[in-house]
Formats: sequence, structure tokens, C-alpha cells
Amino acid sequence: MEICVIGVGNILMQDEGAGPRIAEFLRNNYKFEPEIEIIDGGTLGLDLLPYIEKYKKIIIVDVVDFGKEPGFIKILKGDEIPPYLKTKLSVHHVGVQDLIEVARLMGYMPEELVLAGIQPESIDLGLDLTPTVAGKLKELTEEILSILNNWGIRCVLQSHQK
Repeated sequence: MEICVIGVGNILMQDEGAGPRIAEFLRNNYKFEPEIEIIDGGTLGLDLLPYIEKYKKIIIVDVVDFGKEPGFIKILKGDEIPPYLKTKLSVHHVGVQDLIEVARLMGYMPEELVLAGIQPESIDLGLDLTPTVAGKLKELTEEILSILNNWGIRCVLQSHQK
């Protein structure tokens, strides 16, 4: 496997859980040909560095403070993802930008890196996403599937008949 989708975030903090929820949805509802790895990166922060080193193409799914309206979605690629020293986008303590900057410094960057971000409405304690962000997950998932298709991955929705 050369391609990975990593959903990062804290599922105990409302919209912060969007990344892990999308990773779980993709894992449970799609088959990918050729096979890709889907990781719930949770709040692992710099512990995700081995995954950044391992894969050639990576999509990181995360809530990002773009300074826009809740539910705003933006796809950032490669150098469009600002280093942590310039801009702090993620709401994590050790943000995705920190992880990416360490990977850059260590020469671990994948051939292609994409950050699929969504603007949170609330990151207060709570297990449920806000209705605004929950209502945008389908759109964000479609963006991710489109990127995977462009990378030559066939994404097949699985029927769950019992």
C-alpha cells in the first residue's frame, strides 16, 4: 500500500471528532482498489510521523480554523499547508502543521500530501458533532473520494445487506 487516509481529532470534543468519524465511515462503507490504509489518528500528534514516512500519498482529514463559517471545507495540497511557525490552523495541541513541519525537517515528506479541512462550530466537550459540521461530512467525504479517484484508486460503496 502506498496511499493512506488519516483522520485526526478528539472524538470527545464535538466537531474535533470529524476526522476520526470520516476515517471510520470510509473504512466501514467503502472498498478501495488497489487497497489503501485508513487510520484513525485520533490525537496521536507526532506519533503519526512513521505513517508520514511510510506512504507516498497521504490525505489528512482534520478540523481547521480557517476563520470562516462553521462547516466551511477547504482542500490544501503540499506547500499550501502552512508551516506551524507561520500559521496555526489546527485546533489540536500538537497540530497537523507541527507534524508536517517535523516531517519536512526530517526529510520524511510523502510525494503528495493533502489536508482536507473543515471549519468547526464547537470544540467543547461532547460526543456529538454539531448539526452544521455533521451536515457537511458527506461533502467532505466526496472531496476525499475525488482525490483518491484522481490518484487512481477505485472507491466502491459497499452494500450492507443482511
